Amino acid sequence: MNCMKKMLLSAALGVAMSAAALAPASADDGGQLNITLTADIRSLDASHTDNNTDSVLYHIYDPLVAFKDDMTVGPALAESWDVSEDGLTYTFKLKDGATYHNGDKVLAADFKWLWDRRMASEDTENGAYLCVPTFNGSRSVNVTSVEAPAEDTIVMTLDAPNPLFLVYLADPVCTVWVASPKNVGDDGKWIEGSAIGSGPFKLKEWKKEQYIALERFDDYVPAPGERSGQAGDRTAYVDEARFMIIPDKTAAETALFAGEVDVVSTIQPTKMEDLKSNGALISTAPGLSMTAILLNTEDPLLSDPKMRAAIAHAIDYDQLVEAKTIGIAKFNPSGVPRSSAFFTEEFVDSWPKYDIAASKKLQEEAGYKGEPIKLQANKRYIGMYENAVIIQGMLAAAGIKVELDVLDWAAQLDNFFAGNFQMQSFGYSGRPDPLVIYGMFTGDKEKYASYQWGDKAANELYHKASTTADFAERQKMLLQLQDMMAEQIPIIGVYYFPVIEAVSDRIEGYKSWPLDRPRAWGVSVKK
Repeated sequence: MNCMKKMLLSAALGVAMSAAALAPASADDGGQLNITLTADIRSLDASHTDNNTDSVLYHIYDPLVAFKDDMTVGPALAESWDVSEDGLTYTFKLKDGATYHNGDKVLAADFKWLWDRRMASEDTENGAYLCVPTFNGSRSVNVTSVEAPAEDTIVMTLDAPNPLFLVYLADPVCTVWVASPKNVGDDGKWIEGSAIGSGPFKLKEWKKEQYIALERFDDYVPAPGERSGQAGDRTAYVDEARFMIIPDKTAAETALFAGEVDVVSTIQPTKMEDLKSNGALISTAPGLSMTAILLNTEDPLLSDPKMRAAIAHAIDYDQLVEAKTIGIAKFNPSGVPRSSAFFTEEFVDSWPKYDIAASKKLQEEAGYKGEPIKLQANKRYIGMYENAVIIQGMLAAAGIKVELDVLDWAAQLDNFFAGNFQMQSFGYSGRPDPLVIYGMFTGDKEKYASYQWGDKAANELYHKASTTADFAERQKMLLQLQDMMAEQIPIIGVYYFPVIEAVSDRIEGYKSWPLDRPRAWGVSVKK
C-alpha cells in the first residue's frame, strides 16, 4: 500500500436487480412517502436495536462510511479517507458544511464523543453497544485510539492491519455515525425523544406502536457520488417519510392496495404474483439475510453434539427452502451467501444430509427419550413462525418432539441476547461480507451469550481469516470454518431470504438493495 494513499470513492451502481419506478426525482417534489414496518423501533440512540430500528435511524443520522449497492464501502459523513502505509492509521475527511438538525455545525469531536460513549457502554444501564467486541479486539479489530485533530478530521488507529476495518465501520448494525452531544442531558443519559442528527430527515413525531414520522431536512449536505446503498447522495425529495407499524403482512398489503402505504418490505415469494395482479410494482435484490435455526449448545439436552446432529439430519432442507421461497433461493447452511465471490458448493456439501435413519440412530446414541424441545418463534416476522412450524413437523417425523413457544418479537430478541432458549427460529440482518456473517454467531460465548458458536478453535480460525487479505487463503479458511460448523452444529443455516418489496405505482425512484433496508431519500411521489 502506498503511504497515505488517497481513497476517493465512486458511487457507481453495481448490483443487478429488478427495480420499481426508477425515474429520477427532484428536490421540490414534496408529498408523503409511507413505508411499513412489522414492529416499532426500539430506541432513538441505537442503545437497543434491531433491523427496523437501524433502518429508521439511518435516515436521521449520517454514518461515517456506508455500503453501496455493490457492497463496497462508499462515502457518507466522510467524503474521503487515507490509509497509512503500515495499514494502522485511517484519516477521514468530513464533508464540508454538514450541520445538525438544530443548526449546529457537525464536528469531528462529536464523532469521537459518541464513539467513546458507546465503547464504554458495555456495563451501563442504558444498553451495551452491540459492536463493542467488534472494535475492542475481542473479535479481530482493535481500535486503539480515535482522535479529532481538526474540526473536519477524524483519525482512527488500529493495533494491527485489518482488511475488513472499513466493512465493520459500514455495517449498519454497528451504527457508526455522528450525533449531536446535545442529545445527552447533564445526567449523562440520552434525552428521551431526542434524535439530533445530520441525516436527510429529522424526527417529527414518534407515536409508539403506530408510526415514526420524519420530515425532510432542507439543510442536509450530501456526500459525493450518486445515491448507492446508504452511501453517496442521500438527499430527501419527499416532505415526509412515515414509517407505519403494521405487524400483519396481510393488513400491510391491503393498505398498499388501498393507497394508504407505498412500500411493503419482506414480501413472501408466494405473494408476488397476487401483488402484481393488483397493480403493485415488485422490487427485488439478492438476499444477504441468513435464515437459521439456533441451537443452545449449553442446554442440557442440546449440549450433546450427537443430539444436534440428529436434529440436523431430520430436516429436509430442499423441501423447506422450496416451500418458503418458491425456488428463488437455494439451501445454504454457511455464512457465505451464494452471491458472494467466496461461495462454492463445498460450503453446502459438508453439511449433514437429510436422513431420518441417521437421525434416529444419533438420537439413540445421545440417549434421547422423547423429551420436548421448545422452539421459540414470533409472528412479527411471519417467516420465522412459518419456518418453526415446518421444522416442528419435520422433527416430529423423525421422532423428535418439539413444542412451539410463540413470543412477542421483543421478548424473543431479549432471549436471544441472553441465550435464554433451547431452539429459536431466527433471522440475521443482512451483512455484506462472509466474515461479518460468521462474526454474528462466532465468538466468546461466556462473555457474550448471543454468540451461538463459542468453540475456541473456531474462534481462533475466525480471527485468523479476518486478518488474511489474500482471497484464496481466506476462502480456504472459510471452508475450514464451515467444515467445523458442520461437525459441531451450533446453528443450522437454511437459506438467505431474497429481498422482495411491493411498491405503489405512484412512487418514483424507489429501489431495493441486498441489505434489505428501505430508503426514503432519492424517492418522489407522482403529482
